[in-house]
Amino acid sequence: MKYLKLYITFLIIAYLLSGCRETKLIEKPNILFIFTDDQRYNTVNAVGDKNMITPNLDKLAVSGVTFTHSYNMGAWHGAVCVASRAMLNTGLSVWHAKGAEPNFSDLVENHQFWSQRMQDLGYDTYFSGKWHVKANAEEIFDFVRHVRPGMPNQTPAGYNRPKDSSDQSWLPWDTIHGGFWRGGKHWSEVLADDSEIFLKQAAESDNPFFMYLAFNAPHDPRQSPKEYIDMYPIENQILPVSFLPEYPYKDSMGCSAKLRDESLAPFPRTEYAIKVNQLEYFALISHTDTQIGRILKALEETEQKDDTYILYTADHGLSVGHHGLVGKQNLFDHSVRVPLILSGPGIPEDALISDQVYLQDVLPTALQLAGGESLSTIEFKSLLPLVFNTTKSESYQAIYGCYMNSQRSVRTDEFKLIVYPKVPVLLLFDMVNDPYEMNDLADNPDYKEVMLKMKKLLVAKQNDMDDPLNLKDILNI
Repeated sequence: MKYLKLYITFLIIAYLLSGCRETKLIEKPNILFIFTDDQRYNTVNAVGDKNMITPNLDKLAVSGVTFTHSYNMGAWHGAVCVASRAMLNTGLSVWHAKGAEPNFSDLVENHQFWSQRMQDLGYDTYFSGKWHVKANAEEIFDFVRHVRPGMPNQTPAGYNRPKDSSDQSWLPWDTIHGGFWRGGKHWSEVLADDSEIFLKQAAESDNPFFMYLAFNAPHDPRQSPKEYIDMYPIENQILPVSFLPEYPYKDSMGCSAKLRDESLAPFPRTEYAIKVNQLEYFALISHTDTQIGRILKALEETEQKDDTYILYTADHGLSVGHHGLVGKQNLFDHSVRVPLILSGPGIPEDALISDQVYLQDVLPTALQLAGGESLSTIEFKSLLPLVFNTTKSESYQAIYGCYMNSQRSVRTDEFKLIVYPKVPVLLLFDMVNDPYEMNDLADNPDYKEVMLKMKKLLVAKQNDMDDPLNLKDILNI
């Protein structure tokens, strides 16, 4: 439908027919977007690993809809964050975002960035935290407090560690290394401070707000106060089921020891090193959860909760020992799949949606909630049809994945095909019976037809994305 009012009416009717209790959608709501960095899909207790301590994200999940299969599309260089955020803020798919990046100034001039679209809809726009996009945040948001770089500065002590149980060269709560502690206060706590200030300011305005709050955490350096480290004793740490000392294709897929992220832990991976990195990762997520709790409390205390939709997600996931990898420069679910929650007035509570989506779908979702009438220049889809179960056709039948010219993938609800063209090798996984992607079926004759179907699907998705990499000879189709 062309106009949002008709569209919303259709959604409400469908919602009523579904028997849901709450049907009211706010006409000009506030939009609160909370964004984390490097957070894997299963690191929220309520909808993932029950060993995680995330009480505030748990409450958020219970209050709304969680999309259990949300993905980042990929990246054109090692800083996966850059591509993810470029797609998020422009609405362009991965290779189109790469092509537009040198001329993002043109998009700014034409008001094509997310924040500018919200401004055009009458919103006050606020930003603080990690930006990492080749555009000036202070030019495209009304109110800006901190514009953080891609990551806090790492130090040599933060890499290739720990070598063994006696290695105490790095303590996450030690401020001597700077990083998240640079400036005297943990950056996540500073972002929560900024959020409280923003929300008090927004409460005094006659305009609705769009607030983009972007944590650098749980990206490395994995630093948090000692009380959070103590929440995850090393003796309680369980290795990832897909743990390997070394991934056999790491060099040809672009994840050698030369890659910054992969050099955080020693090669070959040891059980102890991975457990330490994992507990520090979990601790930083719990510390972030506390700051998210402060944001949600401030929203309630300023009496804006009932008029606000909350969108929460991350830019991509992270390996931290899965498949012998540590970083995010791979196409396994642990690195491309993220948490995604939508909460607010009229949104079903404590609901799970398993349809495959992209995390960048939060952009058209926010615009539709805000009253945007045309999404024709955005290549992602609103989540609202899935939330209100209006049509199954709105979900993606396949999820495309890429990493530079060294990895490609396509994923359906049932299977995933991964291609490493520089080996070359093809991997096929049954995602229903093998969700941790451990048993390659590519050479299994029983899956010959599935392989052919997935190969053709990958080529079709490459065409859709204007992917410049030719795989036809490797795929042999």
